[in-house]
Amino acid sequence: MKKLDKLILKSFLGPLLLTFTIAVFVLLMQFVWKYIDDLVGKGLEFSIIAQLLLYASATFVPMALPIAVLFASIMTMGNFGEKYELIAIKAGGISLRRVMMPMALVALLLTFIAFYFANNVLPVAMYKYRTTLYDVQRKKPAVSIRPSEYYDEIDGYVIRVNGKDPDGRTLRDIIIYDHSEGINRTNIIVADHGYMQSTPDDHYLVFTLKNGYTYSEPQDGEYNETRPLTSIGFDEQVLTFDISSFAFSKSDDQFFAGHYQMLNVVQLDSMVGALEDQLDFRYGEFQKMMVNRMRVYQYYQEHADDSAAYLDVAKLVADTTVEARNRYYEQARMQLQGSLNDVQMYQAMIDSDKEYINRHYIELMRKFTLSVACLLLFLIGAPFGSIVRKGGLGMPLVASVIFFVMYYVIGMISEKSVRESAMGPVGMWVSTFVFIPIGALLTWQATTDSSLFDLHTWKRWLRIKEKVKSGSESKDTHSPTEEEDVKGE
Repeated sequence: MKKLDKLILKSFLGPLLLTFTIAVFVLLMQFVWKYIDDLVGKGLEFSIIAQLLLYASATFVPMALPIAVLFASIMTMGNFGEKYELIAIKAGGISLRRVMMPMALVALLLTFIAFYFANNVLPVAMYKYRTTLYDVQRKKPAVSIRPSEYYDEIDGYVIRVNGKDPDGRTLRDIIIYDHSEGINRTNIIVADHGYMQSTPDDHYLVFTLKNGYTYSEPQDGEYNETRPLTSIGFDEQVLTFDISSFAFSKSDDQFFAGHYQMLNVVQLDSMVGALEDQLDFRYGEFQKMMVNRMRVYQYYQEHADDSAAYLDVAKLVADTTVEARNRYYEQARMQLQGSLNDVQMYQAMIDSDKEYINRHYIELMRKFTLSVACLLLFLIGAPFGSIVRKGGLGMPLVASVIFFVMYYVIGMISEKSVRESAMGPVGMWVSTFVFIPIGALLTWQATTDSSLFDLHTWKRWLRIKEKVKSGSESKDTHSPTEEEDVKGE
């Protein structure tokens, strides 16, 4: 490997790793902000949160890689151009294609790595991520009974305490509303003080109440009118609450199995074939249903030349009474309404099946499009950086954000079109097809040293234009008019 290649790779890999890390971090912070309510206040162990963040970070890799390649390529070539290193390299007889070659090989390698990751690692990471997130969302908040607040997270009970000692166990002035026997029978337990502790397995919460009363008042039954009140005093009473639902528990390993985001290319292709066979079967059912519904109309269609069939029906309707005709009309209306309802039902089922199939196609194509995006965005970023000749963080960051937002927005629009069957699965490649000509144009402009996208050329052209305009205005101001010429003569 030549020293020039080492210099180029060293200048390219640093921003690449930095940008990739920042992109994953930003996407991860967006995830944390979105699910902050599901993570805070539940007493989750650090290992559970770390696993969730790790799995979530893995799902962001296919999107972060293209951003990193785009930013790093613009920044590297921009630095070379701004420091006149690119001019020196060209003066040595080395073409721009040769300069871009080491970075292009890295981008090509990242393309294959991204596809391998999306096809083999991402389905497992997505499965772990979805399962862990579901378990975290299902877990109830940790038991936290605060003074002067009604706590109702335990099913069937509402607890209020007016005081709590610093040890966190001793409670003062306790009121417990017991609805566990139904809404028609409420027991109210009042205690002067008590102690709260959980069992070692955290499945039960034990209250030891001191010096209190239990009040019971039935709301139905034979004593509904009189509603007798029962009061029982106690020196000590122990209540046990089931809080097993507050503990973190893992779901069944097969809970999310078979979801399209957890499948690789081979599995997605097989699943799409099975779903399309199922859709064909649904079409066959619909056809059979419509034939059965329309069998009467089919009979008259087969005997369209037999006018007697129509005459018999007309004669039948004409000879019947008004009540009979109304009954015939009502039966026909009900038959038509039933057919319409069946058509709408099957239409909804078919649309749902198509959307589900399209989601599999989207996930299948995304594994390829996001991988190809690494190479595609490099072919845009590298020539663009050599043209604008601006390094640092400012210009490359702004340009990479603009290019990637354009790529992402076009991709989202085409993805929605594919999902709604407005376009076929090839619609997932629209953003790629749009950016290929842009990359080719930028590459041609950079390799031919065209000044079309050179900012300095445009600035010089505008400066010259302003000077020409100001010179013509001054000439017009000092040139004599025709009247002045005549007077002078």
